[in-house]
Amino acid sequence: MSVVTEVSPDGQKLTISIKGRFDFGRHQEFREAYERLNRIPESFVVDLKEATYLDSSALGMLLLLRDHAGGDDADVRVINSSSDVRKILAISNFDKLFDIS
Repeated sequence: MSVVTEVSPDGQKLTISIKGRFDFGRHQEFREAYERLNRIPESFVVDLKEATYLDSSALGMLLLLRDHAGGDDADVRVINSSSDVRKILAISNFDKLFDIS
């Protein structure tokens, strides 16, 4: 499985880890990672430590997650992104929508 989820013991934080390519082929798996929960956590973390590739559909998936999490009031962080991925996110102005590290 290339999308792995972990919910914190108190149910307040969902971590979604991407392994391999983060592209349209992960769309259904990524959406299910957060839509199948009984309640919406307070914070979301997308861990890209093991992501090898990110394309425009991955950017769209991040926006869908942000909308699901509450839009402008959402707490969505993107962590462990490589310098290349950070550049893509910055060029796309995603650094204004997400906490990226």
